[in-house]
Amino acid sequence: MTTANSPHNPQSTVDLGAQYITRTPHYAKKHQSFYDELLVHGILKPLTSPIEGMVMKEGDCNFVAPQGVSSIIKHYLKESGADIYFRQCVTQINLRDDKWEVFEEAGSPEQFDIVVLTMPIPEILHLQGDITNLISECQRQELESVSYSSRYALGLFYEAGVKIDVPWAGQYITSNPCIRFISIDNKKRNIVASSEIGPSLVIHTTVPFGVTYLEHSIENVQKLIFQQLETILPGLPRPVATKCQKWRYSQNFVHRSATNLAFTFSGETAEKQITVIREGVLSWEVTSWLTVTKVLTRRVKSIQSLPIRTKFYQPISANKIPHLRKPKK
Repeated sequence: MTTANSPHNPQSTVDLGAQYITRTPHYAKKHQSFYDELLVHGILKPLTSPIEGMVMKEGDCNFVAPQGVSSIIKHYLKESGADIYFRQCVTQINLRDDKWEVFEEAGSPEQFDIVVLTMPIPEILHLQGDITNLISECQRQELESVSYSSRYALGLFYEAGVKIDVPWAGQYITSNPCIRFISIDNKKRNIVASSEIGPSLVIHTTVPFGVTYLEHSIENVQKLIFQQLETILPGLPRPVATKCQKWRYSQNFVHRSATNLAFTFSGETAEKQITVIREGVLSWEVTSWLTVTKVLTRRVKSIQSLPIRTKFYQPISANKIPHLRKPKK
């Protein structure tokens, strides 16, 4: 759920991750309060722009975020009242004197009462320390059985006044070995390009392309995407800025244990525990992330009056994990 800004105009944005949110009838009931809150605040609005090739199931309803899909996470983080620290790479977690001691690549270790992990499973399994002894062999096998797809997203920013004359706001591509989805991002979010803000475009690659070129340089991958884009939308003007995002862990494939993983690892006391939460996110269904974020922010609120510090982990990209920290008294 990443939204990038143009370096030339911060008002020009593009969603590099989830493009829209699909509310199924099941989640319409289960997460009604979430959707009501986000709609009231204008963070979500119904998707009304045409998306060619989108498969709609009976009862589904799609939403977009006018300020970018990352505004959903920002809303809940702001609601939590917690301090947020980015680019903290955690290397190991140990149990010390009934508290969890968290080590980072830089800086001294810190102790916390609760640690919540939501990074991709392979990154959890690479953590060192006592956490490795708290995962049973059965749990480890289930975690290791989850596999992820990989893909690239390329965001393009254009000068104000540029027009991209296509009848759609988004299009699924089925006949290209490289490109799976294209969106005129501002049009998808019902933001009209003006004399001050130019249009933005995002391209998502196919999974086979992402896997094949996973370890290639961003420059090489971007060049290949541009070559294929020219065959789909010939004559596009040159963008003033680009942003290429590698999603090493894009979506988890369906597996017997992949659709809903939630493990609690207890330490020496029931109060000191590590909770690993990972829910499957299929297609563009990201309501599970709404659940995780809402739960985390509620937990932060519930401990504000307690003399403890809590750190939550939520990934933006591999090994760049922001954490929320309870403000010091």
